Parts: sequence; structure tokens; C-alpha cells
Amino acid sequence: MSVNVNRSVLDQFYRYKMPRLIAKVEGKGNGIKTVIVNMVDVAKALNRPPTYPTKFFGCELGAQTQFDAKNDRFIVNGSHEANKLQDMLDGFIRKFVLCPECDNPETDLHINTKKQTIGNSCKACGYRGMLDTRHKLCTFILKTHLVSNLCKKWNCKKEKDKKNRKGKDKENGSGSGEAGNPNDIDAPDAVDRDDDDEDWGEETTEEAQRRRMEEISDHAKNLTLSEDLEKTLEERVNLFYNFVKQKKEEGSIDTADKEILAEAERLDVSAMGPLILSELLFDENIRDQMKKYKRHFLRFCHNNKKAQKYLLGGFECLVKIHQTQLLPRVPLVLKDMYDADLLDEDVILAWAEKVSKKYVSKELAKEIHTKAAPFIKWLKEAEEESEGSEEEEEEEEEDEHVEVVYLSSATQLKVETVKPAKEEEDIDIDAI
Repeated sequence: MSVNVNRSVLDQFYRYKMPRLIAKVEGKGNGIKTVIVNMVDVAKALNRPPTYPTKFFGCELGAQTQFDAKNDRFIVNGSHEANKLQDMLDGFIRKFVLCPECDNPETDLHINTKKQTIGNSCKACGYRGMLDTRHKLCTFILKTHLVSNLCKKWNCKKEKDKKNRKGKDKENGSGSGEAGNPNDIDAPDAVDRDDDDEDWGEETTEEAQRRRMEEISDHAKNLTLSEDLEKTLEERVNLFYNFVKQKKEEGSIDTADKEILAEAERLDVSAMGPLILSELLFDENIRDQMKKYKRHFLRFCHNNKKAQKYLLGGFECLVKIHQTQLLPRVPLVLKDMYDADLLDEDVILAWAEKVSKKYVSKELAKEIHTKAAPFIKWLKEAEEESEGSEEEEEEEEEDEHVEVVYLSSATQLKVETVKPAKEEEDIDIDAI
């Protein structure tokens, strides 16, 4: 059964039709998935690749997608009804198929990977404009387009290299055959090796091919952004953990603070960065290590209260591992973190109010809070003193120009505001 491409149009004689989506649920438990049986036919009616609407479903549902173009299997993880997917397809059509001027689906996408833009042109009304690239599907479109271009270039280079090798082999063979007959009038003239006008392609050695493959792999590394973001939080945290661990094993961790922050932002786990760093960079010598890696933690914790809470959680986990050495030093470590601007005062006080068993057992968490009590008390008193000193300064400023005048005839004290006297100008004795 076919339906109108633009389902807001109720005309039964509407010329733009597409098949109704057919969804089939397969598997059980964690392996359950929805196969869109006729996605190829639907995509053909929309003049779009079948991967685009499938990926759109994944973005909207927060589910992973799988493509098997050879067997025409397009899969969305999880169990989803066909009617629900059909309604979502309407959203895809509105954003990526219909012309914003005439609402006709006769549009083409123009992808510019260099400028990271996607243009839209309509064959019906001549409209030309740009799509809003904030949707996650746009990242996927740009990425797949760049990968396909790189693959095409690589295949063309391989074919060109093969042709060049064959041409050189033939030339070498014919040259050796003609070298024994100097009287042959058809023998070619000597080739001037300084003439570089003719392009014989790139190097065909294994080393050159390896270099070109490395270039393509470097481009591919930059395209993993959307794929990694589609993974679960646990998988992304594991990726970040392995990245920091690798830097530590390579011995480049000391100067890799910017790279570590960039990787955390790429994987969208910036807030959890201090938790991972504290596990990999701290041990029972945390006070010395904090000075060494202060810059690393500041990049995450500065003006980020959520990251500071994860740092406290990481410290609790560290106390659990090195309980004998670190439990007595809890107030000192917290003071060091506070002095290093890794923890804000309000974050520490909020942490002290509630004992949580999120990272350690409730018994150990109570012990940590008990040990931290002297520092918390000092912090509260320092806060009260600073507030009191500010109030005193304000009162002194107000009372600075107030004078109490006693009059013998007055029955009450009279308070007068005295303007500050101007300092007398210095007298130059020589001028007298």
C-alpha cells in the first residue's frame, strides 16, 4: 500500500507516492532489533540513500543502527512499531526532503565537506538554500560523503598506478628488444630525463602506498566523532580511559593535558574526566601528584561543579584502595584540593552535608566524612569570618565621616556628618 510522501496532503491523486514502511522485530532480550524490510523502496521514492532515514530513526530514538546494503537489511536496535517509525519518517521528509518553498519532494542535496555545509535545491520551483546542520544526521551525511570521496580517490589512484606499471613494463620490454637493432628506423629517440611535462602518476612502491593509506586513515580518525557519540556512556568512558592510559604508558601524560581535555570533549565525558584521571594518576602519594598534575585537573574542574563532584568521588574511590595511608590524611588532601582551586567552597560544603554510597560503602563514606570534619569546620568558620570582616569594613566606611558633638545646652546627643578636611598644601619656604 502506498501513501503520499507529504502526508499532510490529503489529495488521493497526489503524484508523489511512497510505500508504507514495513517493520519486522527480530531477536529477544538485549539482542532485539527492528528490521525495516522495504527501506530501499521507500528511500528510492524519496530520492535519498536508504542509510539516511535509517540513521535518522537511530538519532531520534537514541538507538544504534546497522546497514547491510548487499542484503538490503537496514536495522534499528530495539523494538519499534511500524506506525511509530512512519510518523518519524514524516519528520525526516520535512527536514531533508521537502522544499521549504513549495513543499514538493523534488529536491537534491549538495554536500560540501570542506565547508561542512549541506545545500538543498528544488527542481520544481528553483529554490536553493542551506540545511540546518545542527541535527546529528547532518554529521553522518558529511562523514559518509567524505569517506566515499576518499575511497573513490584511493581506487582511482590504484587503477592509475596499475596502468602506469603496465606502461613502464611495456616500455622497458620494447626498449630492450629494439636496443639490439640499431638500424631500425622506428627506434624511439632518447628520452630527456629532465623533461617533467608528462605526469606518470604517484609512486607505486609499497612505502608510497603505505603513506597514502596512513593519510586516509588520518582523515578517517576525524570522522569517528559521530560514531563514538552514538555509543553508550560506559563505552565512551572506556574509550577515554584507554586514551589516558595509553598516554601514561607512552610517557607523554605530563604535557598531554590539552589532548586529554579535547578527547573528553569529543566523547562528551568532560564532567567525568576527573574521576578517570584520579584513578590513573593518583595513588597513596596523592598530595605530591596533585601538584604535578594540577594543570590537568584544572582544565576539567575550573568553573565546572559537576566535574568537581566527580573529583570528590574519585578521591573516595582512592581512599577505598589505599585506606590505611589516605584515611587519616583526608582533611589534608581536601585542603590541598581547595587551595589548588580544584574544589569550590560550596561544592565541598554540599558534599559534607550528605553521606553517599555511590562510590564506596556507606560505612567507609561515613568514616571519610568524619575524618573530613575538622576541615569542614575550619571552612565554615573561615566563611563566617570573611562575612563578618566584610560587614565591619562596610560599617567603618559609613562611620568614617561621622562625629559625635556634645553640647552643654542639648538634652540629646547630636550626630553630625563632617566632611573630610582638605590636606593643607605644602608651603615652599624658598618662595616666602
